[in-house]
Amino acid sequence: MAAGKGTRLNSKRPKVLHEVGGRALLLHVIAAAKKLAVDQEIYCIVGHKAERVQAAVAATGVSFVEQTEQRGTGHAMQVLKAWLELSGAPHPKHLLVLSGDVPLIRPQTLAALCELHLREHAAMTILTAVPEDPTGYGRVLRLTPGQPEVVAIVEQKSLTPAQLAAPEINSGIYCFETAALFSKLDLLSTDNAHGEFYLTDLAALLVADGQRVVALQAEKMDEVLGANTIAEMMHLDTALRAETARRLMAQGVTIFRPDTCVIDAEVAIGPDTVIEPYVQLLGATHIGSECLIRSYSVLQHSVLGNGVVVRNGCILDRAEVGDGAVLGPYAHLRPQSRIGELAHVGNFCETKKTTLGRGSKASHLTYLGDAVIGEGVNVGAGVITCNYDGERKHTTTIGDGVFVGSDSTLVAPVSIGDGAYVGAGSCITEPVPAGALAIGRSRQVTKEGWVAVRRASRAAARDAAKKP
Repeated sequence: MAAGKGTRLNSKRPKVLHEVGGRALLLHVIAAAKKLAVDQEIYCIVGHKAERVQAAVAATGVSFVEQTEQRGTGHAMQVLKAWLELSGAPHPKHLLVLSGDVPLIRPQTLAALCELHLREHAAMTILTAVPEDPTGYGRVLRLTPGQPEVVAIVEQKSLTPAQLAAPEINSGIYCFETAALFSKLDLLSTDNAHGEFYLTDLAALLVADGQRVVALQAEKMDEVLGANTIAEMMHLDTALRAETARRLMAQGVTIFRPDTCVIDAEVAIGPDTVIEPYVQLLGATHIGSECLIRSYSVLQHSVLGNGVVVRNGCILDRAEVGDGAVLGPYAHLRPQSRIGELAHVGNFCETKKTTLGRGSKASHLTYLGDAVIGEGVNVGAGVITCNYDGERKHTTTIGDGVFVGSDSTLVAPVSIGDGAYVGAGSCITEPVPAGALAIGRSRQVTKEGWVAVRRASRAAARDAAKKP
């Protein structure tokens, strides 16, 4: 269910598209659902800003059902029932109902819920939790303590004094026998404070009909928590990132001061890699084994091989880095940068849509854009590939074993053959053949004694200016 607005967030974004752990709330829930069902069996009920929600998660392959008017969780199931009947799709025998704003839900908890539901031959199975303080939550009342049977779900305001001590709360996650669910939907009433159809009312209706309603308590309270405010969302974000760090450390990754690092849920890291404090690893970043990521570096949607060293303050965005490469400090690798094995991109160097071959080096103050650079190339300090002519981008091609002297500008489109040399300070505008030396600068002029003559001339001018 992903149709809600999330009024208390005070945000223009749909609630389920707010992010924790670097991924939208809804995407976390869909990822958990995919562990139990194929894409075509997952129905996403959308409503508020439906088009935006659909666009954000369309790549997951789930089906969308639009709840144009949002009148509660029971109404969402009524809409799903109507959609299935109209589409002619076969009704699933059982339905697992999830909330789109519960990102920490674990697939193994959902699997346990489904297993209990089938084992108990239940019409409805409720996932519950026990918080430190259940005040404000709907309570799940069991027939007998310690047994799975449930009598009803009672909202906070409807609890009797004796029921106030009930510890279990409703998570809003359920398993239903589809036929039992659909048979009772028309009996739901809007006779409540919000004038909505509550799915929670199904428990009492099914029990009154002699059908089994059971409950399973989740191991952790956090995994069933939703987020109604930004503060609550950041609590979930903190919990998710802490869990991600614990998982990675259990896999052999050393993370110094994990509380200072920002590591998204999709990040994968090989064993024996070291992450220093204040590092950000974002999106689908994958890092190999035995790497070192030093403090204040930010890696987003990037892939690193084994044994890579990322020195302090580097920024990588959709870059690929080969085994044994060394980056930084303060290197900036922009999208489509491909750094080869054992290559070096040094301090204050920037690359964009550039391939740097095996063992090549650009050590200082260099911009390499729209370039294909071979193996064993040395790019001197201050070198620039001039890739933009004001209208279009052009490519610079540099062969293997080339030496490009410091402060050279390579005006694309241009190519430099294998083993060629470019003299320092050159402006290269024409192709350089393999093994050639290219020098593109004006001839030096030396005027001996020029400084003394100039000083004498300026002194005489000052003396003349002082005379009356």
